[in-house]
Amino acid sequence: MNSAIVSKKSKSKARVKNKKKKFSREAMWAYLFIAPTFLGLAVFYMFPAVASFVLSFTRWDGMTAPVFVGLENVITLFQDSSFIRAIINTVIFTAISVPLSAGIATCIAVMLNQKIKGMVFYRTLYFLPVVTMPVAVGMVWKWLYNTDYGLINYVLGIFNLPQPSWLFDPNIALISVIVVYVWMTVGNNVILILAGLQGVSKSYYEAAQIDGASKLRQFFSITLPLITPTLFFVFITGMISSLQVFDLIFIMIGDSTALLEPLRTVVYAVYEYGFEYSQMGMASAQAFILFLAILAITIIQFVFQKKWVHYDG
Repeated sequence: MNSAIVSKKSKSKARVKNKKKKFSREAMWAYLFIAPTFLGLAVFYMFPAVASFVLSFTRWDGMTAPVFVGLENVITLFQDSSFIRAIINTVIFTAISVPLSAGIATCIAVMLNQKIKGMVFYRTLYFLPVVTMPVAVGMVWKWLYNTDYGLINYVLGIFNLPQPSWLFDPNIALISVIVVYVWMTVGNNVILILAGLQGVSKSYYEAAQIDGASKLRQFFSITLPLITPTLFFVFITGMISSLQVFDLIFIMIGDSTALLEPLRTVVYAVYEYGFEYSQMGMASAQAFILFLAILAITIIQFVFQKKWVHYDG
């Protein structure tokens, strides 16, 4: 009897030992597979972020040894009119482009959610700007906006309409770039919202049709509330992306100093201070201020999303 009990205990210990070995082997392979991604994040994201935070408290030209200056960089930045203008431009850019892109994308997604011929073609057509490099987009639209030989002004001239200086008029330069940015981002938002629309149960619409609700009433009472989780994601990602806009503006500005004031954004200011003025400490301080602003706005959106985001069930 005792020998049987001892045998059962030894078998149980052996099974536990084998499970531990199997778990440790699986854990080893798991860590091995995530190691490249983790190393990439550490080298190209985590370490630069920490280094930027440390450098924001220093005066450094990229060549000599950094000098600790505390909060002097931040104080100087908020006394700099060009940086204040960059903040205003970035806020205006985000406040207009994100809702506009989401609104247009919602309308297009609703239309593409219907049973029409050539659906795959239309979806591909709207998504093409997303996979196009911002540099290429900037170059093409810079030509389209050209005052003298651009296609837009050429068409306007045919109908004897005013031909504005789209990029060189300070009053409309930022709006002109916003139009391009919205054109770039609508396709991605269409795909996301379309996925959200396809997750809405048809039973809601069937019940609404029985009650005699119109298509417009169905959209505002059923479609819009049920895709608010998707719209929330679109607003979060769109806000983060628009606050960091740089490449499109950099390409469209070119070497024109006249366009700097109406089009300078915070990230463009970071580039200026870091790579044109060799003030890496100031550039790092601006980047850290932008990070805190994005973090704060994101947290606020998550707090207030309970008031307008509706989760089905």
